[in-house]
Amino acid sequence: MWKENITHISEFVLVGFPTYPWLQVLLFFLFLITYLFVLLENVVIILTVWVTGSLHKPMYYFLGTMSFLETWYISVTVPKMLAGFLLCPNTISFLGCMTQLYFFMSLACTECVLLAAMAYDRYVAICWPLRYPVMMTTEFCVQLTISSWLSGFTVSMAKVYFISQVSFCGNNILNHFFCDVSPILKLACMDSSVAEMVDFVLAIIILVFPLSATVLSYAFIVSAILHIPSATGQRKAFSTCASHLIVVVIFYTAVIFMYVRPRAIASFNSNKLISAIYAVFTPMLNPIIYCLRNKEVKNAIRKTMASGRALFLKDSLC
Repeated sequence: MWKENITHISEFVLVGFPTYPWLQVLLFFLFLITYLFVLLENVVIILTVWVTGSLHKPMYYFLGTMSFLETWYISVTVPKMLAGFLLCPNTISFLGCMTQLYFFMSLACTECVLLAAMAYDRYVAICWPLRYPVMMTTEFCVQLTISSWLSGFTVSMAKVYFISQVSFCGNNILNHFFCDVSPILKLACMDSSVAEMVDFVLAIIILVFPLSATVLSYAFIVSAILHIPSATGQRKAFSTCASHLIVVVIFYTAVIFMYVRPRAIASFNSNKLISAIYAVFTPMLNPIIYCLRNKEVKNAIRKTMASGRALFLKDSLC
């Protein structure tokens, strides 16, 4: 996939967050604790959805899939970032950099499509409640999930292929804590307009179409909720999709600030800060948002944790 004979650079040096040594150690433990917490909360959600019969519904099936995605999403960037706090220099091979870029973009693109699938699920549940069991079958949910993963990984394969064909020579200092598109193309020593154009066009396709489907779904949802005569009914209907809507807003806000800002107001230092929020703290917030606003999930998690503690104590006593 990558032609090394057109590349004069065999590895990149990740700058990360250069600062005082004591602050490097502090940041290491901060991001390590955050990383472990994200893994824990997503694993808890996956296990809870898996073992709780009352959560075997399309909405929670998608939630478990999202948690599975977030687990891999944060694992693509954070371990290398943690190494950067302790290692100097923090290097990554050309192949390793392209691989990290591919999985990072693939999982991000998959999340775009998966969020649209979740919005469609809420649209059917609120606008067509009587037909919901017939329309949102297990087979159809699996098809939506597979389509999300295939589209994300296929589009990203084309994007990374063209980026990997760009010639890099001389400077190999990557002013970032992971391999992202803009910092990589900044190091190109030849014209990279083709790679930039392909990346832009495919990004528009994978972002705009799912976003349009999500916005359209919520337009119908809002219209249906407003036609509910009682305020109690409106609140109950909106509560079923409020968590997903908040996650959508956070996700696309981060994407827009990261990749759609004019170059005049963009800087690599601010990009690294926004990337840290986008790649680390957003995955931490998503499970919390879903759980705090959903009593069914909270109760199921409490029961799962209680069962786990009881089983642990039983094994300890035996």
